[in-house]
Amino acid sequence: MRLVNLKFSKLGSLLLVASLIPLLVAQPVNAQTRYMQLRGQITSPAFEGWWPNEDGTFKLFFGYMNSNWEQQFDISIGAENYFSEVEPGELDDLSLDGFDFSTADMGQPTHFYPRRNPFLFTIDVPADFAEKELVWTLRTEGQTNRAYGTLKSDYQIDPQVISTEVGGNYGSLSDSLRTNIPPELRVEGESFRSARVGEPLRLAVRASDPDNLPARRDQPSSSSMDQLYRPPSSIVAISGPGLRFSWTVYRGPAAKASFEPTQFKTYTDTRMYANSPWAPPFGIPQPPEDGRWSAEVVFDEPGEYVLRGIASDGSLFTYQNVNVTVTR
Repeated sequence: MRLVNLKFSKLGSLLLVASLIPLLVAQPVNAQTRYMQLRGQITSPAFEGWWPNEDGTFKLFFGYMNSNWEQQFDISIGAENYFSEVEPGELDDLSLDGFDFSTADMGQPTHFYPRRNPFLFTIDVPADFAEKELVWTLRTEGQTNRAYGTLKSDYQIDPQVISTEVGGNYGSLSDSLRTNIPPELRVEGESFRSARVGEPLRLAVRASDPDNLPARRDQPSSSSMDQLYRPPSSIVAISGPGLRFSWTVYRGPAAKASFEPTQFKTYTDTRMYANSPWAPPFGIPQPPEDGRWSAEVVFDEPGEYVLRGIASDGSLFTYQNVNVTVTR
């Protein structure tokens, strides 16, 4: 009787182990599962890297990642959105408050679109910046996150690195992109303007690509469901080359500003028909023959807005701001 029970005990153990194997194998797979979160997730600031300026100073690049696919944030300059210039490691503890009014505003956005917004703005630091850190603190959904801008050699970048990170020129790794020149951009009219709620404000810019690099080349647009839903073929989302221009709201409530014609997205929304250069079956529109882009914007709410015009060649980009005071 004991022997029989022992046999059944061993068999039961073997069956138990066998039943657990699929769970153990499946756990790493499940741990890597990614879900499309529409809202409720955080936005993290990002230090993208630096490069030297010709005058001996340095340019630091920053952007952010909003983990949501739809939720956007408006975070004014203050205790939840600020920069600090500190010694190395001084703000490694996220519970520490580094807010200083004198350095808080470094030109960062106050409106945060969904998804990845890389190389969104730059900050020049002096030649003697040395080992100091320029720290961007951002608090969303009750969580504090920081990006640490430094001149450590590992973070030095060039135009080709930027192109790779944004999936420019269909993800090309060509060395020729290291000498790429960003588009030239000029906003017509004053950089500080006023408008009234409900009344269109006219906007116009002139943009060109001085080196035609990367050269525009159109690929056949995807049409079948298999093509549109094909798995990603690269680590980063990719977009095509070619001069293009779009307006965004850099500061102020973007939901209260509407553009005509509708502007394509400047962030990496990869969903099908998302009106984004990174989304199928988007085709880079042909530039106007005279190189002049015209649009109108209407505001539904009074306040201070900063509109940002972004010209891109598909790898590098140039931006100009228009500040608008909206009254009733």
